[in-house]
Amino acid sequence: MSCEEIDDFLRLLKESPSGAVFNPWWQVDEQNDIGWNAPSIRRKQLRAYLQRRFAKAKLALIGEAVGYRGGHFSGIPMTSERILLGRSDKVPMNSDDLFSGIKPRRTSKPEKCPDGFSEPTATIVWIALLQLGFKPDQFVLWNAFPWHSFDPHRGMLSNRMPNKSEQAAGLRGLRAFLELFPCEHVVALGKIAAAQLQKLGVNAHCVRHPASGGARLFRAQIAEILKTRRD
Repeated sequence: MSCEEIDDFLRLLKESPSGAVFNPWWQVDEQNDIGWNAPSIRRKQLRAYLQRRFAKAKLALIGEAVGYRGGHFSGIPMTSERILLGRSDKVPMNSDDLFSGIKPRRTSKPEKCPDGFSEPTATIVWIALLQLGFKPDQFVLWNAFPWHSFDPHRGMLSNRMPNKSEQAAGLRGLRAFLELFPCEHVVALGKIAAAQLQKLGVNAHCVRHPASGGARLFRAQIAEILKTRRD
């Protein structure tokens, strides 16, 4: 039953807004992807990631949007290619920590970033949750706007905040995700995610986004919220 629900969710993600929005699981980044099969690789990796956490995850951490250094190429929110491939010296991981049954693969061209893209937010989030005692399959990462909103003047390798109409378009996917993962704890990473969750009537904690000097406060706030889990 869970496989069918996850497949339905992946099909829902196909309905991304038009404009300066990239859909990692259903679109090809012609300038930066390794080939036409890149979306299929990312889709397979997201499916395996969600499957591994289905009915296990206790914490859902909701960010703002997919970033070009993270889910754009890994297919997994707040997870960079370096984390995916076990090449991050700060986040010691192996593929079984993310999913089982498939081999993790990069989808960006090696000449763009030889060791794969690395995303600071992803690194900070993974380190914090692991240090708080969570096993990798006990938390699930997602975004209020599930696709990658980029700056049309700077191209695919850029990020921008989703506009209001895009945020509205993302609510359906966010609702479906929360139905798939009714976790004990729901935490919003930043004000945009918090506002989106509030629109759905979700009682969520809000923590500082790690970007722009917010890492220390993020770590302190997430630890305070989740300290009861350790007691």
